[in-house]
Amino acid sequence: MKSKAVEAALNNQIKEELQSAYQYLAMSAEADRLNLPGFANWFKMQYQEELAHADKFFNYVLERDGEVCLQQLDAPKVENASPLSLFEDALAHEQHISGCIFKLKDLARAESDHATDVFLEWFVTEQVEEEANARGVIDQLKMVEGNKNGLFMIDRELASRKPEEGE
Repeated sequence: MKSKAVEAALNNQIKEELQSAYQYLAMSAEADRLNLPGFANWFKMQYQEELAHADKFFNYVLERDGEVCLQQLDAPKVENASPLSLFEDALAHEQHISGCIFKLKDLARAESDHATDVFLEWFVTEQVEEEANARGVIDQLKMVEGNKNGLFMIDRELASRKPEEGE
């Protein structure tokens, strides 16, 4: 890897992705506590997706002859959440991750690291999708607010989510 600054930022992004996975795992447990197995499934799929993202960064650092330096994770915080607050937290978190990716992309460009700049394009597109998915569920939850039948239908829909190809 030609830039130590880019290498350090990529290592930090590995931590961000692993932290995301940890957070989604906690959200899955909270959804299960709320007796919403579809929501729990959706968050579990997010957990697996975030692990795959961390793995992509991990492998990329190694491919570029860089050194992977794993960092300590913080305990996730999810307490007495509602379905809506879980998804609002998920959207805020995805917006945070988008900002991290954008800063990393800016750094790669500043360091003239064209390979990393191109590598990050997939993540930019992925983040647009991640934010849109969370926003879509938030919109549905707001539409059915106070309607248990509507919540049941959303839970059933979220239960159908399967791992994506290549994740």
